[in-house]
Amino acid sequence: SYNTFPFLHLSVNPSRGLMDEKFIILVQKALPGFQLTIHASYHCEDGNSWEAFAHYTADAGGTVNVSQDTSLGGTYSGVEAMGLLWSLRPVPGSKPGLRLRKKNVQTPMEVTISVYQGHQTEGFVDQVPLASVLVERWYMAPGVHRIPITEEGLTATLFLPAGNGPFPGLLDLWGGGGPLVEYRAALLASHGIASLALNYLTPKTTMETGKMVDNQYFEKAYKFLQQHPQICDSRIAMLGLSLGSAFTLKMAVYSQVMKLRCVVCIGGSHVQPVDGSVEQKTRFTENNEMIWRDLLLPIPTDPSFKVDVGRLKCPLMLVVSEDDQNWPAPESAKDMKEMMERAGNSHLLTVLSYPNAGHLIEPPYTPHVRISMFRTVGTLEKMMALWGGQMVEHSRAQEDAWKKILIFLRENLYDSTKPGATTLSHL
Repeated sequence: SYNTFPFLHLSVNPSRGLMDEKFIILVQKALPGFQLTIHASYHCEDGNSWEAFAHYTADAGGTVNVSQDTSLGGTYSGVEAMGLLWSLRPVPGSKPGLRLRKKNVQTPMEVTISVYQGHQTEGFVDQVPLASVLVERWYMAPGVHRIPITEEGLTATLFLPAGNGPFPGLLDLWGGGGPLVEYRAALLASHGIASLALNYLTPKTTMETGKMVDNQYFEKAYKFLQQHPQICDSRIAMLGLSLGSAFTLKMAVYSQVMKLRCVVCIGGSHVQPVDGSVEQKTRFTENNEMIWRDLLLPIPTDPSFKVDVGRLKCPLMLVVSEDDQNWPAPESAKDMKEMMERAGNSHLLTVLSYPNAGHLIEPPYTPHVRISMFRTVGTLEKMMALWGGQMVEHSRAQEDAWKKILIFLRENLYDSTKPGATTLSHL
């Protein structure tokens, strides 16, 4: 069938871009009314394969524009410019519980976009596509520097934006999964913010001594950023997801060392487990998927069990998923708002709340993962964690939240009218 369509042309523009940059997929010179399937495939660094596909019908001019035309079915439907990325899913027959995460940010995510004849749903590997294009999506923009950090006993990676600086800085904390995760920090540096991805659960010092890190570890990371010649010492923020947001809030409120310009907490809580222990309230679904959100519920009335956000002196953005099955983020946000209103500092609070979004709010176009394999740091036990969320709403939330997080960070890290700010001529 290949020779029947010698003129069919597929283009993706830009074919090389940042992970959060939209592309335009265009099929041209097809026959009017021609039915076709556009397919995306990705071979992950862990050896697993992912795919997404959508059904289209060429218009009277023989064209399909994915940004404007309606998908009639597939892994998504409707007009979705980036559906072929965010609806990626493990290929049939893959092991359960997979999650797509870029490990090496110095190489791109290489996605093959192909066109097949007819509206198909399976068997893509056994066919020759009518046309294919290789697309590169990067977390690191050209000129961003990746610098592994081991000084001061830290286990971290610093990403410096292109240019000489001085740049605003950010401390980036992921959740309870453990090892160092770099891709969000790399993407933030691609947007001009020097970002330190910090391992605080399995750093070298913990592996050697068996002791968990204390507040001083986070303060060392802050001081490292503050003393860096290419970072502006008075313009440092902190961003945490899940467990990382609990530490972010704690340090923002109680640290005498850290003078943060602003903080962002994604899917987190101000409720602090007492002495690191929590009463066991873990639930399981009928499929043996772990639900953790009850651990911190009901939200305690006793203030000693909570970070006193009423004492917060810098702007706080909370990103809340209303179907978060891992942390009670909506209940926590409501309580934090009430605490800040009582204390008179609620003008510092911004809440982004997303119906039908799940716990793992990642940078845009990252596939939604409702359930994935999770290894607890303490016991190294593997289990299936239920994160929650519905694919379309979750994907919309990721795109909207990222845009608003970047605006919030820029407003608070760049604006020279903020208290204590110095003027940076190049910003």
